[in-house]
Amino acid sequence: MRKSLIFVSLGLVGILGAITAVGSNARPLKAEEEARITPIGKPVGCLRIAEIDESRVRSDHVIDFYMKGGKVYRSVLPNSCSQLGFEERFSYKTSTQELCSSDIITVLTGPGIGQGPSCGLGDFQEVTGAPKGH
Repeated sequence: MRKSLIFVSLGLVGILGAITAVGSNARPLKAEEEARITPIGKPVGCLRIAEIDESRVRSDHVIDFYMKGGKVYRSVLPNSCSQLGFEERFSYKTSTQELCSSDIITVLTGPGIGQGPSCGLGDFQEVTGAPKGH
């Protein structure tokens, strides 16, 4: 079963809030797949939400963001985010049109939309070689 990116907008007294549930059928990458992933350029602090096509949770530490247009950005979380690698889905809330390394994600748990731990993101490093179908 393939889970998809869901956008829900909330208007709160002039502030635009976005909550995004993200999921995937990702599995941890094999060592040879991980070895093919190469960083490009300098990391960036934010990604435009409208340009995110989908994400793939790789582990409790790593999320790959696949952008419209084909670029892939990897966020390595500064700390392990318990249950993230198992659940492979998370939400975030922002008052801007960007998802930034200063934002907090919340692991979505169970068959419904229960909330698990909340964790900080890391910078977004553009990479090549990240497989989309895994």
